[in-house]
Amino acid sequence: MQKKFVTNLAFLLFLNLFIKPFYILGIEREVQNQVGAASYGVYFAIFNFSFLLNILLDFGITNFNNKNIAQNNHLLTKHFSGLFILKLFLAVIYIVVVVLIGLIIGYDTRLMKLLLIQGFNMFLLYFINYTRSNLAGLHLFKTDAIVSVLDRTLLIGFCTVLLTTGVLKRPDGIMYFVYAQTLSYFITAVTAFIIILNKTHSFSLKWNRAFSIMILKKSLPFAILTLLMSFYNRIDTVMLERLLPQGVGDVQSGIYAQAFRLLDAANMIAFLSAGMLLPVFSRMLKHKESVEPLVKLISTLLLTLAIVVGVGCVFYSEELMDLLYVLHAKESAKIFSLLMLSFIAISTTYIFGTLLTANGNLKQLNIMAAGGMVLNITLNFILIKQLEAYGSAISSMITQFLTAIIQVIIAQRIFKFKVNYRLINTLIMFVIGVIAINYGSKMLNFNWIINFVLMTCACGIWAFVSGVLNIKAMFRILKYG
Repeated sequence: MQKKFVTNLAFLLFLNLFIKPFYILGIEREVQNQVGAASYGVYFAIFNFSFLLNILLDFGITNFNNKNIAQNNHLLTKHFSGLFILKLFLAVIYIVVVVLIGLIIGYDTRLMKLLLIQGFNMFLLYFINYTRSNLAGLHLFKTDAIVSVLDRTLLIGFCTVLLTTGVLKRPDGIMYFVYAQTLSYFITAVTAFIIILNKTHSFSLKWNRAFSIMILKKSLPFAILTLLMSFYNRIDTVMLERLLPQGVGDVQSGIYAQAFRLLDAANMIAFLSAGMLLPVFSRMLKHKESVEPLVKLISTLLLTLAIVVGVGCVFYSEELMDLLYVLHAKESAKIFSLLMLSFIAISTTYIFGTLLTANGNLKQLNIMAAGGMVLNITLNFILIKQLEAYGSAISSMITQFLTAIIQVIIAQRIFKFKVNYRLINTLIMFVIGVIAINYGSKMLNFNWIINFVLMTCACGIWAFVSGVLNIKAMFRILKYG
């Protein structure tokens, strides 16, 4: 199982590391540079607002379906038709609620238009995620990997045209970017739907009330968890845009978006790993297999990467922001440092949160997420008015680390994992070494990019020298499984 997971994860990461960083750091970054921080800040706040209500779109169905299909492949044909109709029904409710809340909180006509289109985009995105959950549940990881990059590949093509023609520099330029997203998501959703359709033996557009109620009841704990985690992960920019004076909030949201972009790119690795881990953990737990070796393996791999990326970005925050952005680079650098440290906690959450989800420990996760949401909103209310976007970054970092630690403790108690003091000590030594390497690299008299590359290579070597990564063990997994 470890061999299959590692090889499929490698293929998934290869495709995504080839496509998505180019989109996020090349295309999306240039879109923000052309439309401006204020305009992009409005878009980013609307995007996160529409994301907050995704419970109505998904209702936990994607995670429930991923776990369910992984343990019961034969249910794909029985469930796909019913869930497809249910997803359409939920989409209608979602759009209506999003529009109503938008009106209540005071969005004007321009913002409502953007919100409506973004709401439709969110439906398409979550429909793609649902179809991908079927592919992952069937362990068709290679097909899932291809579908996972299709929308971004299309968007790169569409946005390249927009960027070269100068359309985005118009006052309503951000809308063309949103339209390009709509087209990309639509094509990908149709493609994914056809792939799944070929895996089923029958399909019918018939509403089954009893089936829908049964699915909603079973997926409710997943839905609550998704809602709570969405709030403490995505509410920052919404509160920035709403709590600060008009104009100031838009710009601060845009500055936060600049800093968040690299975290989003780095977060992709942990997110994709979790998407594969859920069905793998689910199947292993069903067959009473020990998950401890896989947890140790993926924890070591992801945390090593997260520590190198997080610490490195703290030391080189100003240089990276200056490289990427025309305006507000210095302000973004401060926020960026805190957000990238959070990447260590986020990676931990993806590992242990996924394990607990696969095991059905939704009650514990929901209590944890509720506490995280209350903490994050409270801190944002206090800090945004004093420190603006930097206050949101502080709130996010505190919340991410506390919730990650709680999930590790819950998993350790439920699965009776032995406390691996040797691994903990090795990780501490590794962190100290990474900090020292970064500090030393800043003192070199080369161009900062050369220093950064040398630092990264040195940290990679240090990972093996310190014993965090073991070459023989990794080859043994790939050779013998």
